[in-house]
Amino acid sequence: MNIKILIEYDGTGYHGWQRQKNALSIQEVLEDAISSITRETIKIIGAGRTDAKVHAIGQVANFRSNTKIPIEKLPYAINSRLPNDIAVKDAKIAPEDFHARFSAKSKIYIYRIYNAPFPSPLLRNYTSLLS
Repeated sequence: MNIKILIEYDGTGYHGWQRQKNALSIQEVLEDAISSITRETIKIIGAGRTDAKVHAIGQVANFRSNTKIPIEKLPYAINSRLPNDIAVKDAKIAPEDFHARFSAKSKIYIYRIYNAPFPSPLLRNYTSLLS
């Protein structure tokens, strides 16, 4: 079955969405977590790729699985294997032809600029300093 998930993450500790040979990515962590609970080799497709240290509030992805875990319990199962900076917020069975990247109707990007003479230690991972 084709499963669509909604993901939220703090990308501070990652080198973007896409799996890489020598750096940790969001895709790698998700695939490993989902593979560990389904006992299948999972290849996840994201609606888009993010750069290093970029965050997502509502990124959509999909993957194929024959898991017997009920769809409403799947986010709980996946989240139990994820670090606290990545979360699956929802899971649904998607039509077989659904593809997170090619089926996307829109994307929204938010850029936060901190306009101040000095950096903010509390906002450093979520803003760009403009001084």
